[in-house]
Amino acid sequence: MIYKNNPLFPANFMWGASSAAWQVEGAVNEDGRTPAIIDLNSKTKKPFADNSVASDHYHHYLEDIALMKEAGFTSYRFSIAWPRIYPDDSFEPNQLGIDFYNHLIDALVKNGIEPIVTLYHYDMPVWVDEKYDGWYGRGIIDAFDQYARTCFKEFGDRVKYWLSINEQNMQICYGDWLGVCKNEATWFHDKWKVNHIMNLCHAKAVIACHELVLDGKIGPVPGYVPIYPSSANPEDQIAAMNAEELTEKVWNDFYTFRKYNGFIRSYWKEHHIDPDIQAGDMALIEQAKIDFFALNCYRSNVAKECSLTETEQKQQLNKTGRKGEFVYPKFPGLYQLTNNPYVETNDWDWEIDPVSLRYMLRYVWDHYGLPMMITENGYGAHEDISADGKVHDPERIRFLRNQIFQVGRAIQDGCQVIGYNPWSYTDLLSTGNGMAKRYGLVFINTTDDELRDLKRIPKDSYYWYSRLIKSNGQDWGEET
Repeated sequence: MIYKNNPLFPANFMWGASSAAWQVEGAVNEDGRTPAIIDLNSKTKKPFADNSVASDHYHHYLEDIALMKEAGFTSYRFSIAWPRIYPDDSFEPNQLGIDFYNHLIDALVKNGIEPIVTLYHYDMPVWVDEKYDGWYGRGIIDAFDQYARTCFKEFGDRVKYWLSINEQNMQICYGDWLGVCKNEATWFHDKWKVNHIMNLCHAKAVIACHELVLDGKIGPVPGYVPIYPSSANPEDQIAAMNAEELTEKVWNDFYTFRKYNGFIRSYWKEHHIDPDIQAGDMALIEQAKIDFFALNCYRSNVAKECSLTETEQKQQLNKTGRKGEFVYPKFPGLYQLTNNPYVETNDWDWEIDPVSLRYMLRYVWDHYGLPMMITENGYGAHEDISADGKVHDPERIRFLRNQIFQVGRAIQDGCQVIGYNPWSYTDLLSTGNGMAKRYGLVFINTTDDELRDLKRIPKDSYYWYSRLIKSNGQDWGEET
């Protein structure tokens, strides 16, 4: 549908930005916090910095919130670090960790900023991995339930929007990259057992939230990459459907309908996969009715037919920011991904496709009919301070303008979208590219090689976004 006027956003629309504890907090050894698996994983991402300092939000959170307030934020999506709350297997909550998040949440609420809290954003405590074999062992289910219930009891009087597990689908699809896979040789079968255990943890969190948080709402956070067929060839259409099933739809169907769909059950049977569904599991899951979807979307993909004669190819990320180093995956008999000649790409070969947001929101709304919020969407780039002492990021402004406009179009199309929280508020540690790949609206003065003064410098995009927020999506500024 083509509209003549700019989109209008609801009066109570939540405007803000996002972060994650392990990527922004630093202070990994302070106030009782013990190591997380992702801490160890980040140390393997040389030549990039690890997360021991990151953006040092732990010591700068009041300064960071003051800049949120100045920009006009009405929401902030962040995560709680599990090892700050439960640092060891004594199962005694760490009061200093609870105090930090109480101070953070109180400061947000005082400044009129709605806290949107992710329970799990990749920072499994090392002790959980050692005691229960991480996501491979069912012992984690009760440990996660205890952790979630503690968060709901301690913070639920002020936090009403909760997110269960960040990008569960991506942790399964890219288990080696995100440190979930323990044995690559058996991961093809193992991952569906891991996924089922994650689903049980998600279900426990949903049930506990509705039990303990007055007026509390909770939803999943899938990583969403819309996938288009490369041509009108019917086989390419089926390939795109296969890709969508195996990277996102299987999870979204499960969250909404609380059962495994026919596609994945057929896939398991075809490949002799046993996800180890035990007695009582599905009855528990049936109780876990979600309230909304939180959606992370940066780009789109294109899929085409992949014959059985093709050789399987793993996806290889571009880790340098030099265009052309991304390798698309191939899955014989299912699909292969390929480039899209109709969209631009950034320096890491990620598609810049604002229409993908409108596509995603309409798809999720049409299939599931649940409210949605954007919890990640952003532009990564190499950046540093200019000679004038400022940080100029016209490409990020262009990216955000085009992306948010399409969110507005989706709202015009009839989708119920309740908030936009792009990635990220400040520069922080990129999952695969350290501090070299910057997403923030606010520059953090540090690099992978040099720990500088950590000064916060609002970028041009911060001021542009602030004007848009304060006009509730009407002041789009000048084209760049």
